[in-house]
Amino acid sequence: MPLVRIDLMEGRSAEQLAAIGEAVQRALVECLNVPARDQFQIVTEYFTGRLIYNSGYLGIERTDDIMIVQILLSSGRSVAQKQAFYARAAELIFQGAAIRPEDVTIVLLENTRADWSFGRGEAQYLTLPRQRWN
Repeated sequence: MPLVRIDLMEGRSAEQLAAIGEAVQRALVECLNVPARDQFQIVTEYFTGRLIYNSGYLGIERTDDIMIVQILLSSGRSVAQKQAFYARAAELIFQGAAIRPEDVTIVLLENTRADWSFGRGEAQYLTLPRQRWN
């Protein structure tokens, strides 16, 4: 159910980009109970000057390694689950792609299951039994 958008500056290797995507997916599975096969990600790289950010907002020192991770997902997770997800995603991104947690910005955008169609113009979450979502 999540749609993940990862925005970052250009210049990362294919291996590093793969590690970032894998880290986000793993954290989603571990912390937000997302099925492992439910993986849809869009990665966009920007030229210098095309990703604008404040390098010191909220007292966090950011560099041009900044990445902004936006995740559209169905509502229903607790604040504690979200906090655990933020921490785990930042940890896994650091471990797999060597990007400092200070450079990882994450935002969750929630909607309902009726807001999703995965093909054929159907709202599968409304018509398929839950066990088929995996």
